[in-house]
Amino acid sequence: MLKRWLLMGAVIICVGLMAWFVLPSSQKRVAEGDAAPDYVLPNLAGQTFTMPKDSVVLLNFWATWCPPCRQEMPSMAELHQTMAKRGLRVVAISVDKDSQALAGFVREYNLPFQVLHDAESNTSRTYGVFRYPESFLIDHKGVVRRHVIGAIDWMSPNVMRDIEAILAEKA
Repeated sequence: MLKRWLLMGAVIICVGLMAWFVLPSSQKRVAEGDAAPDYVLPNLAGQTFTMPKDSVVLLNFWATWCPPCRQEMPSMAELHQTMAKRGLRVVAISVDKDSQALAGFVREYNLPFQVLHDAESNTSRTYGVFRYPESFLIDHKGVVRRHVIGAIDWMSPNVMRDIEAILAEKA
């Protein structure tokens, strides 16, 4: 009996070691102060887009099946309506697999900002995103200034103050 347990333990250790060396290493997470990686992603009409240049960008990774993502969408839409004229670009990158569900959500909520589709999650992996929603506030030089994990009220005074300060830097 003891031999069986020892043999089973040895097999588990061997499988674990093989997995450790065979599986790809995790990618470094994009952090505050890092240059924001570029992307090429389609919108719902199939047109491809890259990271807006020379703009302050709120880059949000989300999914329709994510309750906190749905919770923060109204304040993100209000932020876009309020700050777009001042130069803020809101880009929401959905990791949904089902493009029909995504299109239905965007129509239903009449999202006023750019929505891109990362069906294979390649861009979200490049950013090191695995929790949703996850957002990056990127300055006009392409540097990540804020990294937010979880849903927030984008119209809260503290958030607005941060965004306004970054927008003012360009002037």
